[in-house]
Amino acid sequence: MKILGMGNALVDIMTQLEDDRFLERFKLPKGSMTLVDRELSSFIHVETTGLKKIQSSGGSAANTIHGLAHMGLQTTYIGKIGNDEMGSFFKKDMEMNGINPILYNSFNDTGRAVALISRDYERTFATYLGAAVELSVEDITTDIFSGHDLFYIEGYLINNLKLFKKALRIAKKEGLKTAVDLASYNVVKEFKKPFQSILNELVDIVFANEDEARALTGKDPENAINELAEHSEIAIVKTGSDGSLVRSNSITWSVPALEIHPLDTTGAGDLYASGFLYGLSRKLNLQRCAKIGTLLAANVIEIVGAKMDEPRWKNILKEVKLIENEI
Repeated sequence: MKILGMGNALVDIMTQLEDDRFLERFKLPKGSMTLVDRELSSFIHVETTGLKKIQSSGGSAANTIHGLAHMGLQTTYIGKIGNDEMGSFFKKDMEMNGINPILYNSFNDTGRAVALISRDYERTFATYLGAAVELSVEDITTDIFSGHDLFYIEGYLINNLKLFKKALRIAKKEGLKTAVDLASYNVVKEFKKPFQSILNELVDIVFANEDEARALTGKDPENAINELAEHSEIAIVKTGSDGSLVRSNSITWSVPALEIHPLDTTGAGDLYASGFLYGLSRKLNLQRCAKIGTLLAANVIEIVGAKMDEPRWKNILKEVKLIENEI
């Protein structure tokens, strides 16, 4: 299976907070993704000087594509970057990880996401989209989708509704399976009706966490999964420490979480999607797909940021093989 991903090309700046008063000061809802302008992003970056920080290429779909590439799948990523140091960093990171980058250039700065990590491991994003937001309808052409089997798009892009719909429509027309991650509960709240329409018309696989599922359906996870599955072939609701629910063809599977030593939840949902889609590429049943997703999510929660080192990936791949070979 060859997978095409599309999202906001961002550089993540992982920042560990001493307490949550900083979030209150800047009116950032804990656990959400809030869009900020360049000035506020820079100010937050300066105001957190002295706190422990890690920089890495990021963005939701980019994290998922990274995970899939590490698992040996052929991947392509579409995004937009600035002609600056962060843009060069982003592109080089993609290429070094075996991802085919289709990156358009902008005169604006490369987008960045300041990820503020609370002491209880929850992360709150203050995101300056910069060049990423300039990815346009004109950039998306049919030839990009050629040769791919599945199209994965992050829900954050619904801010550009025409772009979001065009990409999914081309993917469906070209015979690709389509997968959407709902991104963030505040985004879902703002675009509830468009999301409902798009899921019903253009999406085969939908990923949501319990907050996003509740924002879309008004229901708890056990009932939200039923509603989501009415509009898509496969529905997944991630329920944190309770694991995840997967539903397809009127059957629901509940897969428990793993016991871990959590440090930072950044990338947990993105890497869950990597593991789940890898399982689909291997034609595993949905329960095993969810187990692999759970495995990847558990591992990324034990580090700061969404990029795991090679020794950890080596151990993950060994455990994935065990799941694949379960009787």
